[in-house]
Amino acid sequence: MATIITDLKENFRRGGIHVRLIYINVAVFILVALTGIVLQLFNLPPTGFLQWFELPASPANFLLQPWSVLTYMFLHANLWHLLFNMLWLYWFGGLFLQFFSSKHLRGLYLLAGICGGALYMLAYNVFPYFQHQVDYAFMLGASASALGIVAATAYREPNYPIRLLLIGTIRLKYLALIVIGLDVLFITSENAGGHIAHLGGALAGLWFAAGLSRGTDLTRWINQAADALAALFRPRPRKPKMKVHYGAGTNERQKDYDYNARRKAQADEIDRILDKLKKSGYESLTTEEKKSLFDASKR
Repeated sequence: MATIITDLKENFRRGGIHVRLIYINVAVFILVALTGIVLQLFNLPPTGFLQWFELPASPANFLLQPWSVLTYMFLHANLWHLLFNMLWLYWFGGLFLQFFSSKHLRGLYLLAGICGGALYMLAYNVFPYFQHQVDYAFMLGASASALGIVAATAYREPNYPIRLLLIGTIRLKYLALIVIGLDVLFITSENAGGHIAHLGGALAGLWFAAGLSRGTDLTRWINQAADALAALFRPRPRKPKMKVHYGAGTNERQKDYDYNARRKAQADEIDRILDKLKKSGYESLTTEEKKSLFDASKR
């Protein structure tokens, strides 16, 4: 078991940002599933717990759980929902990284998810067709984020060939148009919220790619916020313990600052000698400098 965990940690560390996002989504899915099992064992409804992290269509409900605009894009209804979204993220995330950076992918994943969620809430509160669902409608899934990545890549490399099973090779721009077109056609279906969010994510991807081509990075503020948040949980380096040096034949403790000052002076002298060695060669060193360099190498 320990070996498996170690391998997973190593794969997470070495994987690209799209692989790390997949790991996070899978870990959240497993955690939510286990939590639901525990709640059911105590005859408690698991859906009530999950709704606190899903994105509500109602603005009043959203004010009670504003964090859901971020958490919903890491949740999935079932295994097939998770598998489908993670395959899209894996395939097109790898393709995206051929043309953009890892931070761009991380930032766009969040930006597309936010924009997809915003369009979902806007549509459900503007169009009368959805009014009877607003108070109890919730949304979850990473599909808006994944589609944003697809759209951005299609904008950047529209003619990139994509090979599809049973269909053959198709240009990326046509694949993106087909997917977006299907979302428009099914905007009043049973999963209307999901299709609306897909459109919001796709628009965010196009917005990002178009802006970046003009020199504007729309994900910069998201990445800055993410880096600042990560820094809060990053372990701080321990301060080195102060060393105490005892002189030969005496038990008197030297003061720490005297010892550290002497060590720094020695290090500076070695750096100076190394610079001289690099510029003028070994023969340019004096006998004393050669001795100092030899003594330093023995420590």
